Amino acid sequence: MREVREHCVWSQRITHRDLVPYLIEESHEVIDAVESGTKDDLREELGDLLWQVLFHAAIAAQDPTDPFDIDDVAATLTEKMVRRHPHVFAGETATTPEEVLVHWNAAKAAEKRTRRSVLDGIPRGMPALALAQKVAGRAAGVGVDVAGAGVAAAAEAGAAPAGAAPAGAVPTTEAELGDALLALVAVARAEGWDAERALRERLRRVEDEVREAESRP
Repeated sequence: MREVREHCVWSQRITHRDLVPYLIEESHEVIDAVESGTKDDLREELGDLLWQVLFHAAIAAQDPTDPFDIDDVAATLTEKMVRRHPHVFAGETATTPEEVLVHWNAAKAAEKRTRRSVLDGIPRGMPALALAQKVAGRAAGVGVDVAGAGVAAAAEAGAAPAGAAPAGAVPTTEAELGDALLALVAVARAEGWDAERALRERLRRVEDEVREAESRP
């Protein structure tokens, strides 16, 4: 990577911001390889994603005011993983996945003491559906019921496609969930609505509810 950065004219001009579209693309290609590719595909795509990490670190190493390199990235990651696995490195006990999460979340909370809301730290660039799942999980922690409103809205959306669960039924498998989501997207298309925007706007209202709940004494 160092050689490429020093001798490739294109690479010399690239910034962190310039790399973002490539990082998104490579991340999705890794997902495709995991879900429907071969082991060879996965090995290749993981390499491409690793190249993005190395590229960002190489750019950062040349920062005139606050440089860091790939060794600094690895050291920071190592310190974080040691902190978040006290049952491995610090003599704590965790015999179930749930107990592991207790340690993980406690360590993470200690690291993020400056955060004022459970919503802080959620990447705004996430796709709306992934963002909705993340926000719903955080909202539940402060007593905001996202699920009830979502199920009620879905029940009003219309008939499900052939072979899917009946309209208004709560999905009981991931396959049925996929059918239900597809049915809602079909409704959006038929009505001329933007499904991505609709979900994002609804999430903004959820976030307002979360912040209101957090502000109560």
